Amino acid sequence: MADPRTLFLVSLSLLAISPAIAGISPHAVDDDRRSASILRAFDTSNYGKLQLDNGLALTPQMGWNSWNFFACNINETVIKETADALISTGLADLGYIYVNIDDCWSSLLRNLKGQLVPDPKTFPSGIKALADYIHGKGLKLGIYSDAGAFTCQVRPGSLYHENDDAELFASWGVDYLKYDNCFNLGIKPEKRYPPMRDALNSTGHTIFYSICEWGVDNPALWAGKVGNSWRTTDDINDTWVSMTTIADLNDKWASYAGPGGWNDPDMLEVGNGGMTYLEYKSHFSIWALMKAPLLIGCDIRNMTAETFEILSNKEVIAVNQDPLGVQGRKVTSAEENGCSQVWAGPLSGGRLVVNLWNRCSKPVTVAAKWEVLGLDASTSVSVRDLWKHKNIAENVAGTLESQVDAHDCKMYIITPKSSHSAV
Repeated sequence: MADPRTLFLVSLSLLAISPAIAGISPHAVDDDRRSASILRAFDTSNYGKLQLDNGLALTPQMGWNSWNFFACNINETVIKETADALISTGLADLGYIYVNIDDCWSSLLRNLKGQLVPDPKTFPSGIKALADYIHGKGLKLGIYSDAGAFTCQVRPGSLYHENDDAELFASWGVDYLKYDNCFNLGIKPEKRYPPMRDALNSTGHTIFYSICEWGVDNPALWAGKVGNSWRTTDDINDTWVSMTTIADLNDKWASYAGPGGWNDPDMLEVGNGGMTYLEYKSHFSIWALMKAPLLIGCDIRNMTAETFEILSNKEVIAVNQDPLGVQGRKVTSAEENGCSQVWAGPLSGGRLVVNLWNRCSKPVTVAAKWEVLGLDASTSVSVRDLWKHKNIAENVAGTLESQVDAHDCKMYIITPKSSHSAV
């Protein structure tokens, strides 16, 4: 099946040959040509070439993961209550459907049959019963293992147990596997991760495959045919320095993301207390623009109103879930040692998302010029502010600029309206 961008570009080619096809108006042709120009302004040279075609991850995955807040302090009650909270808060309705258990769910040893066993103290009902509970809420259950002899917390890993463990996960009704990289015996990840892909696919039960290789061996170059997402960085910490560093590392692989497979700069820290409201707002805005997985990492049973406001922003989520599926990226970084930045990317319908990000320690004016966005100089646009939830300007041309507070990120969708010269 052809990827969406291929079909999109083929349609543009047909329109260029004959604008009258199917009664299409000249205005529609102009819009499509502007879309093509915008796409050319961003590196999408690898888009759609590498993605694993298992029917999953047409948009980045959304949900919750236990590690960032709970680490090993998990049990089946926490997992059930989190699923309940996803429903009661309305986050599930916004797309947060995966409830992912991270490390420490299993016993320290396999059983006499060589199978993984849930820890009887913390998961006494077993994973199958927990999956049934999660599914009863209309949600999906994720679990964790490792492409090594042990997990990072020294529980049994799945290296050389791929077929048995995949069958076990499928029998429990697991929908998602996060597959880590500890105790890997020095074996190259390109050799350790494909066997689990094959094992999962052979079960006949569809399971999202999340590769957690930490970006060690440039996974964007090979993991697209193996998993549905791949970590491009080491673990995130709940700090401004960690978050911004990881954003920059993930940015270099932007051209490799697309429907079916996504760059993963790790889970969200929004709501865990280590950053300010504006810093968390920046975190969420940039992750959404980068088409990163949106996996909540806080305790949503007890989140603040500010945390909920950020995580529930429908317009920002819609950018992340846009069907065109092109990862946005950093397009300018100039003033004051690069702390005043523009990040942007194409969206469906010929629109663009533009983030004006101030990584400086004081307010600055951040400007996005049309040439870096792939727009003709004479193009006028309408501008919508995704955090104010309102249209803020019409017929803007040449440059979009705003004063941005320290560590804040303003996020806009700009929609081209007219151009007085051919693109």
